[in-house]
Amino acid sequence: MLRLRSSFFNGPSGFGRLLMRLVAGIALIDRGVMRLWSGPPTLLAILSVLAMGAGILLLAGFWTRVAGTLVAVIELWKIFLHVGDPWIFALLGTLGAALALLGPGPWSIDARLFGWKRIDIRPRDK
Repeated sequence: MLRLRSSFFNGPSGFGRLLMRLVAGIALIDRGVMRLWSGPPTLLAILSVLAMGAGILLLAGFWTRVAGTLVAVIELWKIFLHVGDPWIFALLGTLGAALALLGPGPWSIDARLFGWKRIDIRPRDK
């Protein structure tokens, strides 16, 4: 599959991705901690811990596409469990899906590990 654009743009789109990652990560961690303190059932506790782990990965920008997909699946699952306001789950799931599709941006661990690479091609000797 040929990728036409990089997922590590600089400039305004990179800053926008950073803001999306920060908002989603902080919201997931905050909601997970509050849910764990309230003593939820076992299934919700497991989902909250998974969502908090994905939130930490999103904050760091590490495995962003995997973490975003995990967030989207978890939040969709929470909508079908009817555990609270479905709109916050829809919002966080949409943010996760968008980050999974768009990528991490230039200010992330993913960009440092897998970002722009320079490949020097030597001329062929005849």
